[in-house]
Amino acid sequence: MPAVDLISIVITTYNRSDALAVVFAALAAQDDKVFEVIVADDGSTTAHQEAMRAAAKSCGLPLVHVWHPDVGFTASRVRNLGVAAASGSYIVLLDGDCVPETDFVRQHRRLREDGCFVNGSRVMLSDRLTRQAIAGQLKVHGRGITFWLGQRICGGASKLGALLRLPDFAGRKHANFRWKGIRSCNMGVWLKDYEAVDGFDESFVGWGHEDADFVLRLHNAGINRKNGFCATEVYHLWHRQASRTAESANAATVRRRMRSAQVLPTSGYRESKGSQDVVVRRWG
Repeated sequence: MPAVDLISIVITTYNRSDALAVVFAALAAQDDKVFEVIVADDGSTTAHQEAMRAAAKSCGLPLVHVWHPDVGFTASRVRNLGVAAASGSYIVLLDGDCVPETDFVRQHRRLREDGCFVNGSRVMLSDRLTRQAIAGQLKVHGRGITFWLGQRICGGASKLGALLRLPDFAGRKHANFRWKGIRSCNMGVWLKDYEAVDGFDESFVGWGHEDADFVLRLHNAGINRKNGFCATEVYHLWHRQASRTAESANAATVRRRMRSAQVLPTSGYRESKGSQDVVVRRWG
């Protein structure tokens, strides 16, 4: 399969194999099958690794599992490690608690464009609906407007519009950097552009704003933001907020870099590619 046609979906996860099983089922139901799945695992336990392997097998979804030891919240590093294992020319970043609609891959393929990255959007699901989905009592992908209208009315979903499809038009693009609404939980970027900015900055540790820094450096490299609303929405399963003790320091770094033309990170993708503590497995 030519790499130019292959989309590599890189999914970050940490000890949420139950949520990941829901994501796997939705990926197995995609109407565009020309993609691969890489799970970028930020140190999940053996039990969770075995559970995610079983979940992938049950829905017939081959995947590459990239794992490194648990040293805390290191989303930047694990994304870089996941991308390093990718075979496609286009990368879609996805979080392991974000469930794609059945045309997710097709819509990202439709919107991808040279000189742009695609900033996706999401529908937030309630605790109740999330528990039902994880328990296998209902599925959230492939549902019609009647289902989502009912969920919106009863508070199960934060908004409507996940099934609305708008064309690719000039209004999706923004030439200037905008911090608001950046979503690394659902983002498409050419591998060549990822490599040009040396990926995510691994000096960002703890929750917060490593995605804004990545987008800022893409902007400084001449890559424009293209919004994927009404095309690439995902359903974000509920979870408790992660600790945000590092947020202010990370935000301060981004604000400082906004006054510069910085493109490369302090510690990035190229440095992590040869790491010795990484385990790569191919399942299915």
